[in-house]
Amino acid sequence: MNILMIHPHDIYSSLEPWTVRITSIAQEFVKKGHKVKLVYFPLPANEGGKIRCKEFKEFEAIPFNRGKWSFLKSIVRMCKLAKDADIIHFQKCFAIASLPALFAAYLRNKPIHYDWDDWELKIYEFGPPSKIVGFYLNIMETFIPRLVDTLSVSSENIKRLALKRGAKNNRTVEAHVCADLKKFNPRINGKDIKKKYGINSPIVLYLGQLHGGQYAELLLRAIKIIVAKKPNTFFMIVGSGADLIRLKDLAKELRVDDKVIFTGAIKYNLVPKYIAAADVAVACFEDNDITRSKSPLKIVEYMASGKAIVASNVGEVPTMLDDCGILTEPGNVYSLAKGIIRFLEDEKLRKECERKARKRAEKEYKWEVTANNLLRAYEMTIKNF
Repeated sequence: MNILMIHPHDIYSSLEPWTVRITSIAQEFVKKGHKVKLVYFPLPANEGGKIRCKEFKEFEAIPFNRGKWSFLKSIVRMCKLAKDADIIHFQKCFAIASLPALFAAYLRNKPIHYDWDDWELKIYEFGPPSKIVGFYLNIMETFIPRLVDTLSVSSENIKRLALKRGAKNNRTVEAHVCADLKKFNPRINGKDIKKKYGINSPIVLYLGQLHGGQYAELLLRAIKIIVAKKPNTFFMIVGSGADLIRLKDLAKELRVDDKVIFTGAIKYNLVPKYIAAADVAVACFEDNDITRSKSPLKIVEYMASGKAIVASNVGEVPTMLDDCGILTEPGNVYSLAKGIIRFLEDEKLRKECERKARKRAEKEYKWEVTANNLLRAYEMTIKNF
């Protein structure tokens, strides 16, 4: 099968790490004998940040220009690429990628698949929104489910939304987020990370982008409670984003800055080592439309790494963990602190959850599972097209 895949972001930039979803799926397709071309939209050179990886040898990666004046050129280029494709797959609703994909499918008479992994409108509204941009995102997420031949969803909440907006149930498949079980595994040693930061004490780790719709602030506020009972514990916040400076200032205001290490952006290939250095891994959220719709990448990477996980009981999280971690009340600092302290004090429970987490990742949360679901959807579409 010739598969043309399209993502509106930069698959090589550490500033857009969520592109690991499409690149991992593409790699699985190639392993199964399919041919993949992946269109992506690089960030400008002065904004690209650190390189996530040098190249992808498994598939052809094709850069498009994300500038607004390149839109018509993108449609023409996409139509040329679609000529030999058996199916077109695009992720996210952003017009620079979705509209050229839809035009190419229509003009070339090709089946098209939409991978809906986040409620983009709600993420956008988390920050100071523009009514015009919000209107455009709502239009895209309302009509795309009706225009495509098949649809994949990363959460039950997204599925309910898609069906409400006209998607057909028999053409909608589950495509939850997964982890690379070789890159993330319990055998990885985190001693180098502990040595780098001069830590010989227990580490509680939070991994994620530090911007609107992320919730590292909850952990910062829980630290004061935790260190009162476990004063030798250190906390590591791995990631960067627009909120980094504000979070550093908050740590000082809360007088916990001596217990917190902000790593800033790191290369994606170092993430497994940072997770390996942790004794407890945290995925804290509030309860809102964004978190109810997410299938959080950090959780499956923690699971694959065999970590004791403390996570908020919201959206897909309880299904993902399924008794291999501690669930806490969303947005509740005291509940979060209690869960972390419990793992720090109970080594037997921690080790048991570490074992369960890895076992669950091996069974349910490897990219092969999601790739197989997508291929079944493609085959059904091509057969009936």
